[in-house]
Amino acid sequence: MTTLLVKNARLEGESQLKQILIESGRFARIDDASASIEHHGPTIDAQGGLVVPPFCEPHIHLDTTQTAGEPAWNLSGTLFEGIERWAERKALLSVEDVKARAIQTLKWQIANGVQHVRTHVDVSDPTLTALKAMLEVRDTMKPWVDIQIVAFPQEGILSYPNGKALLEEAVKLGADVIGAIPHFEFTREYGVESLHYIFELAQKYDRLIDVHCDETDDEQSRFVETVAALALKYDMGEKVTASHTTAMGSYNGAYASRLFRLLRMSGINFVANPLVNIHLQGRFDDYPKRRGVTRVKEMLNAGINVCFGHDDVFDPWYPLGTANMLQVLHMGLHVCQVMGYEQINDSLKLIGRHSARTLHRQDQYGIEVGKPGNLLVLPAENGFDAVRRQVAVRYSVRGGKVIAETQPATTEIHLDRSERVDFRR
Repeated sequence: MTTLLVKNARLEGESQLKQILIESGRFARIDDASASIEHHGPTIDAQGGLVVPPFCEPHIHLDTTQTAGEPAWNLSGTLFEGIERWAERKALLSVEDVKARAIQTLKWQIANGVQHVRTHVDVSDPTLTALKAMLEVRDTMKPWVDIQIVAFPQEGILSYPNGKALLEEAVKLGADVIGAIPHFEFTREYGVESLHYIFELAQKYDRLIDVHCDETDDEQSRFVETVAALALKYDMGEKVTASHTTAMGSYNGAYASRLFRLLRMSGINFVANPLVNIHLQGRFDDYPKRRGVTRVKEMLNAGINVCFGHDDVFDPWYPLGTANMLQVLHMGLHVCQVMGYEQINDSLKLIGRHSARTLHRQDQYGIEVGKPGNLLVLPAENGFDAVRRQVAVRYSVRGGKVIAETQPATTEIHLDRSERVDFRR
């Protein structure tokens, strides 16, 4: 029987240190540090560090990752040149190519404490090469990370030849989530029809939905209202996600007020991708320039579930990144102006439990007796400290086994005398 004891653990919202016992892959006991627990297996000393559930990545494109600069760099940094560069690289795709790149980035994610991933995979391809590769990756990596695959019609459903049939075939092959991109369809009518189609498909095959929705600066792009209305109609809001919704940042106040009532009623989830949204949006603006990120602060205040994702890592649309969710969170807090002390201290939820809810995994997520024994040990006093110092994950534990660890880094300065700097007050 696999057992692990984590001692001197600091849980969010708890003033006293705890000890956490994992048995048979699940949390068995959570007690005060002074309690007596009989244990003869391996032990981790958290040393007063923050212990939290694993990070989640609710939005990434693993089929495009690790392709920045292949066969050429995106020199302008724009969405449109990124599309051109990807078209060149897409011609070289093979199952083994996609698998190797996806697994490389998944290893980066695991090293950074991510154990739950939702990846969008382009199914605007008669061969469905990337999808077939990702299905293999999902099975290969299952011991270390849970992967949800979104069948993502990159070039549209009605606007791409046999788009409907390809999307349904992707679902039959094993995609967990059905995607759409209504703002990219040829007409608004096509966009609305595509949304009706995916909701029917989701009902037929019992799948989740995640829509690339209104990823544009066009304030007239309002497909999110259709997503929310259909989610309300079919009573499946908790299974539906609207990703990006960057146009929402340009909606007028009167419309936004009416929209938020519908969003609350529908119960749908939202994913903002601050690193990519802030750099790809606003490209047609002179000054003032839009920030290009959806209304995260307003959603939080309204009780709407919203979380942060990467979107891209080291690819033609985003040439940077190491799959570190704390970098995403850091940028998101800045650009969304969620910078009050308590807001920052509570912000790990934006890459944690809010993301788990978006992935519809909340019942199997969290540090509670009976749930899967998955956790992170962060060398930080609290969420604020973790974000401010951008700490590395000391330990990542899955089912009671350590799957990643980072040795503490040390920095010394040599002035009048040598001294160690840990960036704490």
